Amino acid sequence: MSQSRRFALPVLALAAAAVMLSGCQKNLLLVKRSSCPAVAVPFYAGDVTLFTPGDTTGDARAVDVVATITDLRGDCVEGTDMLATAVNFKVIARRNNTIGARAVTLPFFASVVQGGNLLVSKQVGSVTINFTDGQARAEAAGAANARVARSAAALPPEIQQRITRKRKATDLDAATDPLADPEVRAAVRAASFEVLVGFQLGDDALAYNVTK
Repeated sequence: MSQSRRFALPVLALAAAAVMLSGCQKNLLLVKRSSCPAVAVPFYAGDVTLFTPGDTTGDARAVDVVATITDLRGDCVEGTDMLATAVNFKVIARRNNTIGARAVTLPFFASVVQGGNLLVSKQVGSVTINFTDGQARAEAAGAANARVARSAAALPPEIQQRITRKRKATDLDAATDPLADPEVRAAVRAASFEVLVGFQLGDDALAYNVTK
């Protein structure tokens, strides 16, 4: 696990506002929380559009290949020291020109993010889509792995006690959500991790996704 650090990443910056605290469920007076990171595709990073080589207009008529990340799954193994998540997904692609066999390689990232906006680690990989002659649609499988220190995903004991403390119906705070306390909310946020998977996009490709 790399050391936590602040990192300006365009895709994550766009996604940060949409990333909510994960793994929390409120059941009346008890909050149940999983230490395992949530797995998601950030806004604007789940699709990629390739244009005909040499075309710089960005016109829809020049679209060459469109691909989408789908069926994202994360399987978490909770070890003594680490939380290991195996991420699997599919990439479904469509091309306009179906003449000839063709392979299209698409780079992707898998980033571990803490608290919605702090990049902990980033893995870059690629998925290759193989089209046969005359085939317009094809798909391929992608995979990545992410690890989070169990200690980093654990709540401080005093915060855990405030969340799980038994309350009587007559208590003044019986119906109060523990996450309404700014200190508790901040601690839960700091101990919450997400694995974000998306296409590794350049500035132009990202801008196209935002505006389309």
